[in-house]
Amino acid sequence: MTNMDFSLSGHLMEHGHRLIQRVYYEDTDFSGLVYHARYLHFLERGRTDYLRCLGVEQSALIGIDEEGLVFVVHRMEIDFKSPARMDDILEIRTTTTKAGGAKMVLEQEIRRGEDLLIAAKVVIAVVNRRGRPRRLPEDLAAQFLA
Repeated sequence: MTNMDFSLSGHLMEHGHRLIQRVYYEDTDFSGLVYHARYLHFLERGRTDYLRCLGVEQSALIGIDEEGLVFVVHRMEIDFKSPARMDDILEIRTTTTKAGGAKMVLEQEIRRGEDLLIAAKVVIAVVNRRGRPRRLPEDLAAQFLA
């Protein structure tokens, strides 16, 4: 990979976000391969930094209005294609395929160079501070689809 951006929160790309992460010893199991549950951490970092780069502060959303707004993972489908290893440099890509109503759908990939390691579809429910569904404000939905 050449000309990589190593900024802490990654950066926005057309229709989504790109984050670079290194695999550390703590991410691996006894075989030296990334433990399957650790991929959830990488995917979460990608989603969180995507919001951060959009200027969306999750901690502020709870007080956005009298209802509050919170994002929660409702469903996740993951295809494990190939393993990552200690010291690999991974690229986590996150794109929005739907944002509106009371949910968002994100497609995520974890790549090592051109090799696709993980493909995931994540359905995010939009709820209020009491955990009840609420509509995603149109201006916020537009940010995710820009």
